[in-house]
Amino acid sequence: MLNFFTIVLIIFIAILLLVLKKRNLRKLVNKGDLYSIKLKEKRKNNNKFLSNKNSYLYNPKEKKYSLYYKNSQRNKMFSLFKGNTEDKLKALKIAEELADKSTLPILRKGLRDISPEVIEISALLIRKFK
Repeated sequence: MLNFFTIVLIIFIAILLLVLKKRNLRKLVNKGDLYSIKLKEKRKNNNKFLSNKNSYLYNPKEKKYSLYYKNSQRNKMFSLFKGNTEDKLKALKIAEELADKSTLPILRKGLRDISPEVIEISALLIRKFK
């Protein structure tokens, strides 16, 4: 009877060792990938100080407006840009406030304008997108 229990115990220990060895073996195999994972984590941590590639905001303080407000301001900006120089300057202030990719057509039109003030402000705002 004692021999039967010792054989069962030895088989149980052997199975347990095989399972644990298999886990350790997997850890050793995955350890080679561990270095690349650490590098990726470091890159992610360093990227928090860089600008987000999906974001076209160029203001240091990110302003979040509602979609309705942005659309109304954008429409107002396009209508103001058809007026005189003062209206164009107001439109450029709205473009600076919105600070997103949708203002680029107005800024490009501003570069082709007659007024040097409008050209200068448009150039400064476009430069901030780079």
